[in-house]
Amino acid sequence: MLTYTYDETAIELSETANDQDIDFRIHVLGDATMDQRVKDVQHDFDHNHVMTDVLFYAYHDHKYQFIVRKDYYEAFILSLMKHRILTSVTWL
Repeated sequence: MLTYTYDETAIELSETANDQDIDFRIHVLGDATMDQRVKDVQHDFDHNHVMTDVLFYAYHDHKYQFIVRKDYYEAFILSLMKHRILTSVTWL
């Protein structure tokens, strides 16, 4: 299991587990560079060999949704960390 932290003044983040996947909602609160970081995470998964690992939806007002297959959860979290959306990740 992973736990993570993020700057609550920069984003709002929620995670909801479903049967086959995990739904992440990210709302960027200010810095325009954070929007680009979120899109960089999308790029990581849009340009790999698996089409259904992570689905990405962008909404107005800097809101994003990622639907992540459970077997790609760790890769997704590490991509959030790689692009500095998360500030720490801990294995439990």
